[in-house]
Amino acid sequence: MNSGPPSPLHVVIGAGQIGPQVAARLAAAGLRVRMLRRSALSDVPPGVEAVRADILDPRQADDALRGASVVYHCANPPYHRWGTELLPLTRAVVEGATRAGARLVALDNLYMYGRTPGGVMREDTPVAPCSRKGALRAEAAALMLDAHRRGDVEVVMGRAADFMGPHVTISALGDRFWVRLLAGKPVEVMGDPDQPHSFSYAPDVARGLVTLGAEAEGADLGRAWHLPALTAEPTRAWIQRFAEAGGQRPRLTTLTPFTMKLAGLFIPAVRELPEMLYQWEAPFILDDAAFRNRFGVAPTPAAEVVAQTLAWATAHYGAPARAA
Repeated sequence: MNSGPPSPLHVVIGAGQIGPQVAARLAAAGLRVRMLRRSALSDVPPGVEAVRADILDPRQADDALRGASVVYHCANPPYHRWGTELLPLTRAVVEGATRAGARLVALDNLYMYGRTPGGVMREDTPVAPCSRKGALRAEAAALMLDAHRRGDVEVVMGRAADFMGPHVTISALGDRFWVRLLAGKPVEVMGDPDQPHSFSYAPDVARGLVTLGAEAEGADLGRAWHLPALTAEPTRAWIQRFAEAGGQRPRLTTLTPFTMKLAGLFIPAVRELPEMLYQWEAPFILDDAAFRNRFGVAPTPAAEVVAQTLAWATAHYGAPARAA
């Protein structure tokens, strides 16, 4: 029997911390989903088609994006390769989505705002980067929004704060944090852990991007939205929650610029951290009121964030050591 035309295809570019969560959410909604990555794919969510493709190659990009109605750009080069790879990647994604005739939903961060009054960032906060990486993010965002203004492709962007949550391994609350916390060792922090700092729960980031792909229309497009973020609190408060939930004593040790520079001799990504310290030395607060009011989506409650993240971390890194 003829079952009719296939359902619209949603293509997720990037299989790192957020891409698979976007793909899983789309598939759970019964949508047709394809996930792309340049290297081999593993742990593909159920119901998701996995394709290995280099989006920088126009032929591979066209094959992988053919038939897409929405493209979710969740790819990010390694931190230390942003200078050479971020803008070419952005151009390739924009051009691929344009040729496919698809809407482009792009994940972004907050680096382009630089230092802001009171540390608060809203969608209308001026773009004034104070770091090399912030300038790159500003240029990448402008490249995407310019394509929308020209009428080449529909673009909408979702900006998030520092990630936390299940499957978040590259973050201040990522691999190194969990390995040390669960082993009963002091966890490393940057800057002042008593300054209010916004974190974005990874499942909320994925839900926000899917919401933009499905519900944004008219004036919602051609702009950046701040995705729902957890209430800004001192980083120390989150460390204490996770430690106590895991039966540990919360202990902190501060990473100084000197220790980061020393570690950067051996770990290229760490060399990129000192210029971003400003985000951890003063309030760093994402205002997500516009998104909440327009789309009716709020962040996950803190107690649920702690329970779900600790359950994932325990399964991924091993059970907590007995507290001394």
